[in-house]
Amino acid sequence: MNPDFSLMSRRMFLGVAAAGLARAQAPDATFSTDVKVVNVLASVHDKSGKIVSDLTKDDFDLSEDGRPQVIKYFSRETDLPLTLGLLVDTSGSQRMVLGDEKSASYRFMEHVLRPDRDQAFVLHFDFEVELLQDVTPSREKLEKAIGQIGLAEQNQPQMRRGGGGYPGGGMGGRGGGTTLYDAILLGSNEIMRKLQGRKALVVLTDGVDNGSRTTLLGAIEAAQRADALVYSVYFTGEEPMQQPFGGYGGRGMGRRGGMSRYPQPSRPDGKKILQQISKETGGGFFEVSHKMTIDQIYDRIEDELRSQYSLGYTSDKTDSYGFRRIALTVKQKNMVVQTRDGYYPQ
Repeated sequence: MNPDFSLMSRRMFLGVAAAGLARAQAPDATFSTDVKVVNVLASVHDKSGKIVSDLTKDDFDLSEDGRPQVIKYFSRETDLPLTLGLLVDTSGSQRMVLGDEKSASYRFMEHVLRPDRDQAFVLHFDFEVELLQDVTPSREKLEKAIGQIGLAEQNQPQMRRGGGGYPGGGMGGRGGGTTLYDAILLGSNEIMRKLQGRKALVVLTDGVDNGSRTTLLGAIEAAQRADALVYSVYFTGEEPMQQPFGGYGGRGMGRRGGMSRYPQPSRPDGKKILQQISKETGGGFFEVSHKMTIDQIYDRIEDELRSQYSLGYTSDKTDSYGFRRIALTVKQKNMVVQTRDGYYPQ
């Protein structure tokens, strides 16, 4: 990768995202007769949610589009290199939790990344997406990038004036949207897709997107094509009021305290959105609460990354058109397999 990539401006970085979106939306009409191994990473939990790490190849059944497949490669080792992407929501809704996110992220990177084997990158998103640190094994550089994570108003106050906002989409001006889907697409298309080995995105957000150029399904497809697991950390904070036309206050109230004639849009269910993203990409969903802190969630993610099964098979189909659905199950009862829903043959 270009060593100057991490110095790109927000607008330049979004240009790369737009190019990635165009590729993601282009028809996939290529065909190939090459035999390629399909790699599947999976975590298994028992009915209480505890990780099961002592299964063998014979404990699994695997099918593709309903057709049984032969598992030719199997390993419980996690020695494969890991590339980790940290995607942090820095929109106004996260102002109350950003400090906790940053502190926990320092410790997570320190514990998970193995020297001379693993690497990571850091980006944040609000009304635009910005890469703070390109892929690197350097903990020092990653810690510096995490330290640069801040709210949109702190990072680019001049872009909050005059209604500039998100170029070509989203809501302009102050409070100009959150580009969660664009962040996942860009991290997948422009970084993860070029790399080999195990790949995972860790996304800290409330799950609400109101400024992206791509869609929820576009973001999921980009992660699937990059073979990247998405671990969602549902972290809610303070949600700033959006001002309707005419300067009316929030919650549908008019200037004199009556109900506004301008209906307020319903807030998307960020929790369900993140659950869908994680389920379809094979990652995990976690919710920060009084019972589970972000540090404890990071510990869970670390355990999963260190306890994955790696399975490989060669598909009985030779074309490379469309999405192929994977079903991986365990023969023993009361066990849940966490893996991606399918893949796009390359």
